[in-house]
Formats: sequence, structure tokens, C-alpha cells
Amino acid sequence: MYKHVMVDIETMGNKSRSAIISIGAVNFDMITGETGRRFYCNVSLQSCLDAGLIVNADTILWWMQQSEDARMSLIGNNISLKTALINFHNWLAECPEKYEIWGNGSRFDLGLLDDAYNSIGEKTPWMYWQERDVRTLVAFNPSLKKSIINDLPHDTISDCLYQIKYCSAIYNSININK
Repeated sequence: MYKHVMVDIETMGNKSRSAIISIGAVNFDMITGETGRRFYCNVSLQSCLDAGLIVNADTILWWMQQSEDARMSLIGNNISLKTALINFHNWLAECPEKYEIWGNGSRFDLGLLDDAYNSIGEKTPWMYWQERDVRTLVAFNPSLKKSIINDLPHDTISDCLYQIKYCSAIYNSININK
């Protein structure tokens, strides 16, 4: 089982405590880029609002400009925020003991998930020292990310797979273990 977890979320805002409408995660091996288990769920927007999370008009307008496929991927099989976060916690519990959890931005994906866990009165299922930042890794070789084509649809699992692809390539380009 792979010790890295890539996380991507879709939200209705871009600030702290923003409503989360989709959660995706994929286990992976940083060196090979191989992927394993996947987690995906759509979250009820109303349950996020009920938990005190917020929406941002600019983000809603941004979503309205996305492809129909991207918008439609967020509709259907929506579960409550609490159920989504408990399911994600249970999925993470099956990861290796010392997994590293990656988000795109030091406080966006993982920070908003932390906010969401707090909003439902649950403990975040990882420790701060397990968090890793995709953008920091990209800063070591930004041209490599630009050279990797993303021909996947815009959804949380596809975004995770794309991020894994360029993170693995960048990691190997700097090869910290050489």
C-alpha cells in the first residue's frame, strides 16, 4: 500500500471555512507515480451551510463558466458533510500508519477539510506534520509541470491523478535521494 495520499476538493468558495462540494483522494507512490485506492464523494451544499461553512459569489460564477460535464459531476449521490468526512476518515484509516497527505496549496484543500472537520465537531484525521504541499514541490521545477498535458476532465479524482503525475515527475527530477 502506498504511503502518499493526494487530496483534491471542489468548493463553493476560496476562503477559510468554504463549503466543500466534492472530495477526492488517491493513494500513490511518489517515485513511480503508481496509484492505488481511491476515495470520492459529492457533498450536499445544504449540509455545509447548516454546519456554518460559507459560499463565495465569485466561486459560484466561476462554476457557472465551467463545462457542463464538470458542473454535472457535482450533482447526484450527494451525502451530508458529516457522512462524507466520516467516510473519508475511515478511508484514511486504511492507509499506512505514517502516510503523507498532499494538498494543492499549504492551506487550501487540507485547510478547508480541517475547517470542515471542526465545523462538525470531529477531529481532523491527520496531524499537521503529515501535510505536504503540492505547490511547494512544483516550485522546484515549474517548467516540468507546464510540460505535462492535462487531458483529464475537471473533477476531484482526475485532478488528483494529474497532480500525482507532475509531482512524481518533479520529485524524480530533483531526486532528493540521489
